[in-house]
Amino acid sequence: MALKIGDQAPDFESKDQNGQPIRLSDFRGRKVVLYFYPKDDTSGCTAQACDLRDNYADLRQAGYDVLGVSVDDEKSHQKFIGKYDLPFGLVSDTDKQVVEAYDVWKEKSMYGRKYMGTVRTTFVIDENGIITDIIEKVDTKKHTEQILK
Repeated sequence: MALKIGDQAPDFESKDQNGQPIRLSDFRGRKVVLYFYPKDDTSGCTAQACDLRDNYADLRQAGYDVLGVSVDDEKSHQKFIGKYDLPFGLVSDTDKQVVEAYDVWKEKSMYGRKYMGTVRTTFVIDENGIITDIIEKVDTKKHTEQILK
């Protein structure tokens, strides 16, 4: 079932890049940018992460915590964070529970080959855990602009 603006964001428990448990409910009382991306260290995902990094002060000033989610493991996330000096946490969703809860694990197609993967989507969540925006057409180089519009 597709989530929509006004819905309660599904809580989840997974692991962050350090293998520590992380839950969306840990952020209750704070606004969250929860962004789903296909894969660490690929061109589009790097552009998106670096745009969020470069504008992180503006996002924080607007009251947002930022969390990225992909199905990569903790080790991959650590390398990605280290290589690009990312100031925010990444959720390791290797069992795909989070991508499925947010309905972003879908059939995709590349060069005529069909496969399952994460559809790049961002959920903006308020202090009460309510989804206030869903960005499905992500501009990886201007993503912060889309969030703060």
